Amino acid sequence: MSTTVSNNTTAEDILSRLGRSEPVQKAEEDMQGRFLKLLTTQLRNQDPMNPMENAEMTSQLAQMSTVDGIERLNKLVQSFFDAQASTDGLNAAALIGRGVLVEGKQIALTEAGAIGGFEIDGPADRVTLTVTDGSGLPVKEMVFDGIEAGSHNFVWDGTAEDGSRVADGIYTLSVSATRGGDKVQGRTLQFGPVTSVVRGPTGSDLQVGDLGLFKFDDIKQIL
Repeated sequence: MSTTVSNNTTAEDILSRLGRSEPVQKAEEDMQGRFLKLLTTQLRNQDPMNPMENAEMTSQLAQMSTVDGIERLNKLVQSFFDAQASTDGLNAAALIGRGVLVEGKQIALTEAGAIGGFEIDGPADRVTLTVTDGSGLPVKEMVFDGIEAGSHNFVWDGTAEDGSRVADGIYTLSVSATRGGDKVQGRTLQFGPVTSVVRGPTGSDLQVGDLGLFKFDDIKQIL
């Protein structure tokens, strides 16, 4: 069955039949109309002996244009933020179940070994990682030569310096990097699985195991 719309049917009639509200642009036009009506009223009721100056009229018109421009800019920026938040949420959701490296000093050793990482701000001739136990005693030292700037991961099989297998548990990791005798800034990274995504007012946060909540930009590596 077809429906015929007569030529004299207005847009408001169609919108009302569909149960939809008028476009936001209508509200903007109403605001501009009220401003122009106010300006016209001022001109009509002005004192003939002291008429409104052209500069004053131009200033009021400029104010109207500025207000309208700010409103449009705010809506454009808001739409951009909404789209960005939606994209960030999708990217974050895709990480659920994946292992990631974030900044931290802990390394968890299990019977399968341990995954850790480090990040350096510049290339280094030598990077030394030291694993210490709960008493602060060093149990393992790992040395890497010729490392580029950026984040890197490694696997520790749980062996100590004397070749014995240390107990499973949480250990502390520290890093030292040098290039030509000069110190290179670096930091350690810890491993954890992404278990959930928490949507907040400013974006999506990632729950990384029991390590806590992290922003998407806090993820140094995805494993």
